[in-house]
Amino acid sequence: MATISRASRIRNPALFICDIQEKFRGIYEFPKLYESTQHHPTPNIQVHHLTKQPQTSISTTQKMLKAASTLQIPVYITTQNRAKLGTTVVELQEHLNGPHIRADVDKTLFSMITPEISNLLPQPGSGSPPLDVIIVGIETHICVTQTTLDLLERGHRVYILVDGVSSMNAEERGIALARLRDAGAIVSSSESVLFEIIGDAGHEGFRAVSGLVKEN
Repeated sequence: MATISRASRIRNPALFICDIQEKFRGIYEFPKLYESTQHHPTPNIQVHHLTKQPQTSISTTQKMLKAASTLQIPVYITTQNRAKLGTTVVELQEHLNGPHIRADVDKTLFSMITPEISNLLPQPGSGSPPLDVIIVGIETHICVTQTTLDLLERGHRVYILVDGVSSMNAEERGIALARLRDAGAIVSSSESVLFEIIGDAGHEGFRAVSGLVKEN
């Protein structure tokens, strides 16, 4: 399949939430993925991390989920072995409802591209435009990496939010992001992709999304 150009604007966004689960609360910068450390201190996160990177009232994933609801961006959610590793963290549960939530799938595959989710995505040769998939979640070097590679192989464009992904070992994140950029993914930030999706201060969702960004 021909490689889709990275020099294109986001036109057909979809948000993928990868395995932000209860058992992973000790992961590097985990609070940054879903909550404010000012209100919910997390065990096993070094104090100097909190000092260097203070969190405010809304996290990357919460911000993206709220924006997805406002803009009616399709959302796909997975958990990894939910029975052992827990559900998606309770702090995100209130944002996981609505017609834009297309899937909430438990899996054993590392990739989010399970048969259930694959069947919901535009198929090669169907005439439907490829997705601009925006990914947040964990772990960058395992599930996020394999999801990204599977999506690229299927002809979709992938945006990995550097402020929305993490790994248990902090060094693994940087290695994975470099590999995925080389593979054809776009490494960006939540604020950048949100304003790219809006595209115009006259957009009906501009004030709501701008407010979310200001909260952060």
